[in-house]
Amino acid sequence: MTVSTASNKGYSVLRNGAVNKSTAFTREERETLGLRGLLPHCACDQDTQLSRVLKNLRRKEFDIERYIFLAALQGRNERLYYRTVIENIEEILPLIYTPTVGQACKEFAHIFRQPKGFYITPDDKGEIRHILDNWPDDDVRVIVITDGQRVLGLGDLGANGMGIPIGKLALYVACAGIQPSQCLPVMFDVGTNNEELLEDPLYLGYPHKRLEGEGYFELMAEFIEAVQDKFPAALVQFEDFLTPNAYSLLNSYRDKVLSFNDDIQGTAAVTLSGVYASTRISGHDFKDLRIMFLGAGSAATGIGDLMVAAFMEEGLSAEEARGRLWFVDQYGLLNKNRDDLMAHNLPYAHDYEDLDFISAIKDIKPHVLIGATGAPGTFTQDVVEAMTELNDHPAIFALSNPTSRAECTAAQAYEWSKGKAVFTSGSPFDPVVYDGKKLKPGQGNNAYIFPGIGLGAVACRAKKISDEMFLASAKMLAGMVSAENLEKSTLYPALTDIREVSLNIAVAVVEKAYEQGLAQEPEPSDLKAFIAAQMYDPSY
Repeated sequence: MTVSTASNKGYSVLRNGAVNKSTAFTREERETLGLRGLLPHCACDQDTQLSRVLKNLRRKEFDIERYIFLAALQGRNERLYYRTVIENIEEILPLIYTPTVGQACKEFAHIFRQPKGFYITPDDKGEIRHILDNWPDDDVRVIVITDGQRVLGLGDLGANGMGIPIGKLALYVACAGIQPSQCLPVMFDVGTNNEELLEDPLYLGYPHKRLEGEGYFELMAEFIEAVQDKFPAALVQFEDFLTPNAYSLLNSYRDKVLSFNDDIQGTAAVTLSGVYASTRISGHDFKDLRIMFLGAGSAATGIGDLMVAAFMEEGLSAEEARGRLWFVDQYGLLNKNRDDLMAHNLPYAHDYEDLDFISAIKDIKPHVLIGATGAPGTFTQDVVEAMTELNDHPAIFALSNPTSRAECTAAQAYEWSKGKAVFTSGSPFDPVVYDGKKLKPGQGNNAYIFPGIGLGAVACRAKKISDEMFLASAKMLAGMVSAENLEKSTLYPALTDIREVSLNIAVAVVEKAYEQGLAQEPEPSDLKAFIAAQMYDPSY
């Protein structure tokens, strides 16, 4: 990146994180940019800077301190930050996203250092399009928006939820090479019902109870309309909305604007991919699986909806497909006797007797158990043992985030199943040695899916994100799981391959876009090379 204008000289260069190279500016650049005397004598390379960053990062005692350190680095030297993340993804992903981002959101107002992203409040009604002009970049391609009402498994964190869009967009850049200047984190700050936050003198959000009902949706509609005018090529990703609002927004906009809900659709694709891969260990055909969910919120039923499509692709009818999927919530099995179910639950309510969780496992005999509860410890020893009695290799997906909210730990799953479980979690767990064998739990992290979806959508200027694109993404991801991964009971590729994973998923998405007539760019002769050429390289 070259900086040459008169207004970008001296300290203005060093204070611009997008162009600052700090001590890596050469002698010639220092002369041209008015930096002589403003930097130490040594002109080092980016490798040396990276080494310094890692040494300082690793000397921090707590992960929240590492999060703050990395956020500061991102603000002052963007390219060094992203190179650090990309080349150390297994170490740093848990620091900039789950599980550390959960703590960072809880403490967001208390650790606030530098404004990042865009904030919308009810006070901005009627003026959103006008204030979007305050954003410094005109070519925004990916927007992540949250209202902070259901952050991970932590509940209503109000404006503190801004840590989620910031973190997601960092992954878009690091994992899929979206240009940083094309990313916009948005906090839809309509208040909070969290009394602790409202009473906190350091809280930075709109200090009122949440705006709800018609006013809420009118404000969102104004935002979407403003984005279509200001950033017409932008993908909008909805993140961490309460289930009713999540489904309402998804259903309102999925066919009208380029958008998706990562909690519903991204989680579905990454989980489906893991289930596909698990059949290579269990030996079952996918079309024969019975799958049980603990939890029936937007994430769980979103997974179910995509699995219905996957089963139908295998030749089952919609009714047969839904018959393979069983849901249990805190009140028991979802069945037609229940009068408390929400609209998204109704397709999965079977004509079946009332059963509690353990009884449902023993009676229905699922091959796969998926937890999306936000309630830690709900996969008890009895649950895992019941699954193991029914299956030689029970697939156990404890997907709730952060780590502290997981339905069970990797060690528990392996211990209680005597090493037979194929375990996957939403947040990372360390490898476990059981009976002399090293088992590495897979992480069903949405980072395997959503960055590639975004890259593909941006590359071909897709009109919308179709369900078929998520199905193609799940298949592509499952196909990248190696025999070596499976030998360690791991259902996902190594995170170190995440850029290649995202590129391949982007190719699958774009192929589907051209097939469905949803792409607006002319089709290139070499699709993979065309997409790869658009990926951000943070090297100087």
